[in-house]
Amino acid sequence: MGQSSKILLGLLGGVLLGGAARLSGVDSFISFVTSLEPIGTGFISLITMVVIPLVVASLTVATASVGGGRSLAGIGARTLAYFLVTTGVAVVIGVGLALILHPGTGLDPATRDALALEFGGDVAAVAPAAAAERGLLDVLVAMIPRNPVAAAAEMDLLPLIIATVLFGAAVGTIAEDRRRVVIAFFQAINDTAMVIIQWFMKLAPYAVFVLIAATVARFGLDLVQRLLLYSFVVVAGCAIHVAGTLTLALRFLARVGVVPFFRAIGEAPLLAFSTASSNATLAVSMDVAERKLGISNRVTSFVVPLGATLNMNGSALYKGATAVFLLQVYGHTIGVQELLTILVTASAAAVAGVGIPGSSLITTLIVLNAVGLGSNAAAGIALVAGVDRILDMFRTAVNVTGDLTCAAFVARTEGERVEGTLP
Repeated sequence: MGQSSKILLGLLGGVLLGGAARLSGVDSFISFVTSLEPIGTGFISLITMVVIPLVVASLTVATASVGGGRSLAGIGARTLAYFLVTTGVAVVIGVGLALILHPGTGLDPATRDALALEFGGDVAAVAPAAAAERGLLDVLVAMIPRNPVAAAAEMDLLPLIIATVLFGAAVGTIAEDRRRVVIAFFQAINDTAMVIIQWFMKLAPYAVFVLIAATVARFGLDLVQRLLLYSFVVVAGCAIHVAGTLTLALRFLARVGVVPFFRAIGEAPLLAFSTASSNATLAVSMDVAERKLGISNRVTSFVVPLGATLNMNGSALYKGATAVFLLQVYGHTIGVQELLTILVTASAAAVAGVGIPGSSLITTLIVLNAVGLGSNAAAGIALVAGVDRILDMFRTAVNVTGDLTCAAFVARTEGERVEGTLP
């Protein structure tokens, strides 16, 4: 049985165990299932441990190798263009579905206020950080890697990527005998990290099992039912984006067969769904891109880590749908100006999350403030906070799938033959 099948079985088993605990109503049973969650959290820590050495080593090798630095600008331009277009399309899908289905117009005000009160503490904890959110210029300045070691320690990948690219480019200019030594050193680190990933991934089905079981036991479906149409809009939007946007990108941009592609990458989006963390899945995504799709280290090491930082299709779709939903809930008019504001701010906010718990709440709050929700913005976020963890699983899986789709596209433009390439 393949690794993806094992992870899928673990996911389904977790749903059954968590559902049984939730339906039983026995507090001790629910507590037992949720107490297993640290096992899954430990697995996430193990996988995340490999991310920094893998990103630094693989990107250094790719940039320093012959020809890597010369073509990096072209790879970067195509990657960023792909990110920009697909993120914008994702927002349009989320907004469009919310406008068609009107998930916010039928919500009972009493239910709305009760949910906002129940989860208001989550927003209160992060609202000050949202108020202090940096402007665009500050964000651009923060990309400058003043201290790459500190960026690595904080898992701040974008400045680390910039610093590593500069270092690798410099290595590419030194004498050949010394360049070979540096490349061999980092190649050995990269290979070692890949071996460690394979070790840890043997634990993935069990970790997924306990993570999903704990999530279902803790949240159940009763909360989702109270926001059923809104949750459906987000989940359906994610499905449409994958089945529509990303499938078309695979077919016409990457020239890759859809079925072989998804069969090859299966374990990455499944793990992303279970952990709700792009960073925790990054090492696996890079491994899948190289080992299963046959994409070169040169493309993988640049596109996939950058995608984990900037390519947040699922998050952008979620923010767009949430903004329309909450405007409907509080009876605000949605005109052309509001729609354009949502498109721009949701795309930007999807990549502007700060490195603290609840960052998705912060960045969505930015969108709501931009569209004029005013005093209802924080209450609106509290309203959806209860289902955020569940919806986060779906949007993270979309984010990771989009990263690998982009890698396949860029690989084709570089003349590489990806697994499942169409004749």
